[in-house]
Amino acid sequence: MGNDVLERNLVLVERMGLTRGLPPEVISTMLDYAMSLRMGGAPCVRVLKFLIPATVVPQEAIVRAVAWLCVGKIAISTQVLFLKWVLTFFDMIDSKDHLRSIYGFIFNFVTEEHLCPYICHLLYLLTRKECVRPFRVRKLLDLQAKLGRQPFLLHLLSLYKVFCPELVTTALPSKLRGGFKNHVTPWKGVLNAIQKRNTGQVTSDIRLTIGVKDGSNSRKRKCNHLQLPSLNSAVQRNLSSTNSRKVFPLEQLHSFPELLDNLHRIELPSQMGSLLGSSLALCYLDYVQDDSAFLRLNFWLGHALHEEFLFCSREGGSGCSSETLHFLNRLISTQNFLQEGFFSTESFLYKFLNVWDGSLLRPQILGLLSHIPVVPSSCIHQLLFEPLMQLFFSSTLFFKCSVIECLNDMLLKWLTWHSVYSVEDGLDISLNSHTPMNMTLSGFMDSVMELVLFVGRLATVGLQLEGCSSLLLSFVLDFYETVCDMFLKFELPLVVMPPVGVFYPALFATDPVSVDRLCFIMCRYKQNLTAAKFQQQEAKHVFHISSQTYREFNRYQLLMVSTLWNSRLFQPGMAVEVDHNLLALSKVPEPSASFTLIRHPAFVGYALDFHLKCWPERKDMDLKSVKAGKHWEWYLEFLFSHGYLGLQQFVQSNINWHPGSGTKSQGQGDGQPTNG
Repeated sequence: MGNDVLERNLVLVERMGLTRGLPPEVISTMLDYAMSLRMGGAPCVRVLKFLIPATVVPQEAIVRAVAWLCVGKIAISTQVLFLKWVLTFFDMIDSKDHLRSIYGFIFNFVTEEHLCPYICHLLYLLTRKECVRPFRVRKLLDLQAKLGRQPFLLHLLSLYKVFCPELVTTALPSKLRGGFKNHVTPWKGVLNAIQKRNTGQVTSDIRLTIGVKDGSNSRKRKCNHLQLPSLNSAVQRNLSSTNSRKVFPLEQLHSFPELLDNLHRIELPSQMGSLLGSSLALCYLDYVQDDSAFLRLNFWLGHALHEEFLFCSREGGSGCSSETLHFLNRLISTQNFLQEGFFSTESFLYKFLNVWDGSLLRPQILGLLSHIPVVPSSCIHQLLFEPLMQLFFSSTLFFKCSVIECLNDMLLKWLTWHSVYSVEDGLDISLNSHTPMNMTLSGFMDSVMELVLFVGRLATVGLQLEGCSSLLLSFVLDFYETVCDMFLKFELPLVVMPPVGVFYPALFATDPVSVDRLCFIMCRYKQNLTAAKFQQQEAKHVFHISSQTYREFNRYQLLMVSTLWNSRLFQPGMAVEVDHNLLALSKVPEPSASFTLIRHPAFVGYALDFHLKCWPERKDMDLKSVKAGKHWEWYLEFLFSHGYLGLQQFVQSNINWHPGSGTKSQGQGDGQPTNG
């Protein structure tokens, strides 16, 4: 008779749990009933299988259940089922402070081989710095010696090492693949169905913190790792108001002042991926600077990116689906918001570049690539340059432009970080301060130098392959506008001149914008070199700009003045020398004056227009008359009025020309360059 009553009651509660979910007080009563084994082990397993929360899970119920585990009468298989239940609904526990207070009791179960993977996962979610103790580290190391380098042990040890590196002295892998396993549980489908029916109730993505690995499916499955979990701490406002120790639910944050008022009551969710969907949550993450939070977020991101793009077959990959685009765009937006890249994204990109075809998700991949932190010069070629070089030389013009733009953004981020955070005795170059990699100023400069030289090689060959395309040249000049100002604008004692393969296509370009930008770049180089030389003389900074750099700059500047102003191109002693017999065969009249501001292919149109305005009655066109008397000064003002400020700065700084100063000597070609 008693068993019949029990059966009817269990059926009633089971039906309610599987259709609508159970309220907190029922969860607490039924969990205590099951774990106490009042009616044996079979009802305990049955109760756990239909114990689906409708809203939240009271943490006191979990604490009492752990106390029943300590009695030692529950079968191992049932203990495993209980731990799976706790891990699945971890986000729905209303608070974790009491759970952390019994951290030591939970840790004691780590020595049980069958429970160890689940206990390590639970400890990983509960660990704070004060939880790390020397004896616990020793016990985990002993378990590692016994069980081998199991992922669950390595992940927990790595978290301990973040908090107390002096206690975990053993070497751990710098990049841990995957995360804790989320074994198939009987609650997933039921919970999803209940949450859909209970509109307005607390929702939660039950995929676990670091990532999930569903062992029941093959690699050819359609991966769903790119869905961002819902931001949900599963704490109701009415519950949190009755207990000052309750945390403030993240999903109820609606304004920045509200975030400031509740900073000390907020607890990060176990679903760290959910933070990517909320700017307020990211503000909190950036404020607290929690190393464990960034470590967990990196694990989640690394698992999602690797599983979706590297370990899935082409049939099972997400391709260019809207879900993939949304995820990657959200990731890029997050990195822009935090002004730093993620270590897991960097690790993924180094692998993905070796299998990338250059077209799949190009804007997103290059956007992520521009955020990687500074790479040491010793490994930058293998990790970054070699795969990019292969793609660059076999790609379209548009891809070449995109790569140069990406590398320019990357350099800007490196230099901006340096100008803000550099210190005298060294600097931490990682844009992700939570995965630091120390590097001296000299090492940082070596990496920047390697990047600039690499782009110079790419640009030189790329311009040759694309016939000196004006579009590609524009992106290349964008890059050198960043490079030319590294000293004055970013306080980096380094000056790198553009290669001849970039300088000459820009100087002899057929569009005036490229020539104007080259003039601006050379003016900025002059100002940077002059300031560097002055500081060297004043001994304000101990650094040295190579004399070769000064000679290279002077050679470029002399050539530009001789070409654009003095009509001395192809003359002996110039950088560009051509045999007179060969010039005679070309039958070009006055070849040395072919690239002056009047006859240069980029400006000859303006000269013709100016000639027509000055002498509309003339039937013959004599451009020499433009350089006569006041007409030369008027022509320069006419040219500069079209917005060529770079050219104007170059003329004024190197030829000492100013409007209204008289230009007879300049018109005769007597101006001389001012060397840096």
